[in-house]
Amino acid sequence: MRYAEWCIAAPSLEADIAAAAMGLDDIGHSRVLYGSLRELGTPDGVDEGTYANVPYLDKPWTDWAQFVAANAVLDSAFTLMIEALANGNVEVLRSRLKKMLQEERYHYLHGRSWMREAKAASAFERVWRESLEWIGPENADVDQLHREGQLAYGVRELRRLLEERVGSSAPATDIDWAKWDRVRRRMEPGGIDQATLEMLQGLAEKRYMPTGG
Repeated sequence: MRYAEWCIAAPSLEADIAAAAMGLDDIGHSRVLYGSLRELGTPDGVDEGTYANVPYLDKPWTDWAQFVAANAVLDSAFTLMIEALANGNVEVLRSRLKKMLQEERYHYLHGRSWMREAKAASAFERVWRESLEWIGPENADVDQLHREGQLAYGVRELRRLLEERVGSSAPATDIDWAKWDRVRRRMEPGGIDQATLEMLQGLAEKRYMPTGG
């Protein structure tokens, strides 16, 4: 959704097209993931209080540097978790997520190339912190899933691989894990803005549909 908001607002036509293409990729990836999770028994349901996105995605981005930071760091963190699932022992995930990783490689290359041009120091600091919060603390659920074989990587390896993928070390962070929400994988309260929530639920589109009768 946040990528799509930049499909006519990026610094160049090429960047507009890339934002639109990557947004479409991620819509397809979301459908695959939700479908897989349904088969594994995870219930549907999206509302402002339970939608488990990182705070960085709560509101629309107002600067291209925010897009670049999300694509270079957050998207890489998400992709590494997908890679860990695709190489784990849950068969429905192993069989469905491989193609997704091939498509995500372009996102990574795009983010890395724009990192050299965009002045995004403040955005990168925030997005790094939220990526680490999303991965979670050591000896918690991610490490437990790794021990069970459902994830190919544990927390330390995910952090190391993320630094390698991004091409820079994570900034020094002092995370108080006592405040961490294990379900929503974030520290801050709040959630996505109402307009975005209505779009995700299809309510915005219904306003423009013809009435029956």
